[in-house]
Amino acid sequence: MNILVIGSGGREHAIAWKIDKSRIEHNIFCLPGNPGTATFATNIPGKVTDFNLVKDTVVSKGIDMVVVGPEVPLVEGITDFLAEAVPGVKVIGPSKQGAMLEGSKDFAKDFMTRHGIPTARYATFTGGEYAAACAFLDGMQPPYVLKADGLAAGKGVLIVEDLQEAKSLLKDVFDGKFGAAGDKVVIEQFLDGIEMSAFVLTDGKDYLLLPEAKDYKRIGDGDTGLNTGGMGSVSPVCFADEAFMEKVRTRVIEPTIAGIAADKLDYKGFIFFGLMNCGGDPYVIEYNVRMGDPETESVMTRISSDLLEHLIACADGTLSEEDLEISDKAAVTVIMASGGYPEAYQSHYPIGLMGDPGALIFHCGTASEGGKVVTAGGRVLAVTAVASDIQQAREDVYDAIGNIYFDDCYYRNDIASDLLSLAGVEED
Repeated sequence: MNILVIGSGGREHAIAWKIDKSRIEHNIFCLPGNPGTATFATNIPGKVTDFNLVKDTVVSKGIDMVVVGPEVPLVEGITDFLAEAVPGVKVIGPSKQGAMLEGSKDFAKDFMTRHGIPTARYATFTGGEYAAACAFLDGMQPPYVLKADGLAAGKGVLIVEDLQEAKSLLKDVFDGKFGAAGDKVVIEQFLDGIEMSAFVLTDGKDYLLLPEAKDYKRIGDGDTGLNTGGMGSVSPVCFADEAFMEKVRTRVIEPTIAGIAADKLDYKGFIFFGLMNCGGDPYVIEYNVRMGDPETESVMTRISSDLLEHLIACADGTLSEEDLEISDKAAVTVIMASGGYPEAYQSHYPIGLMGDPGALIFHCGTASEGGKVVTAGGRVLAVTAVASDIQQAREDVYDAIGNIYFDDCYYRNDIASDLLSLAGVEED
């Protein structure tokens, strides 16, 4: 079986790595992939939004299944395009309409409201409604949450304590702070709690619940500083016990799948549920129509069953016949980033290893230059350790990072520490 994975980051590296462990005979192609995927797959240079290149690759390589990693090609309609251009190829990823669950915050909030899925109170405004938006803010309590309606590379959410600052930032968003993504803004109630991420693979009727995870968005230790695309992740999550996850299944996941069916959204792929645990009750912060990054790098290591078999069943609409097996081990992922990220940073620094790092290394922002692997992005590597428990996985991942080096390297030192504290575990 020939599989094409669309994307170039750590998420796609982890998905392709997991597919490569399948018992089904297969060949993996990645478009464009990265130096990490090149060790076991064939990379195809190009852009993920070059749909004609994707089509030509599917035809020339005899691709049987396309797995779409990032959100942009999904929101732009790659699934619909391939369904018409190459009938019969299996695609893991929702239609353009289904992808609106991530492509528009307003669409997603309306979907949740109509289908009774718990989420924060909200209202949506355009730039011509600035005065009305300010009046809405006047009636809310701080902190104030502003969300650009469209895609903003994970950076379109602002949480502000001061009312006047919120109004000023709202004007900045309308004036183009996040480009066209901010043409509409969702203002919503702040939810006080602790975040986590849930994931399913769905064929639009049934679903498999994947391992849960928690990610860390802020650049600095103690969740301080600017938001990023994610600086690390951990799975499992200690507070996501059986009782809480039953609430997630019955109040969030199953109503979402039922809503997709009721709204006749063509959806075969992953759904990411960004959740807030508010006093033991789950509320949806956001949907993503693909796996998260860097959560995927932790989640994939804990799936014990054959991912490719599950993906085939998803594409064929027979997911109800599948059983997903999850390891009882723990995984901790730490992002090694370029100094200065998420603002200006330098690239093209060679990446080196001092012996066996003793962990998995997923490539996020790397390139090959002159036979060497070099830094080529803000987030460079996702280093993942798997062990018997979170404490050991955390120790192992930081030991591994000590054996990896590149100039101007930066990473957080506290990934998973909060969960250990919640569990009452004292770190050495």
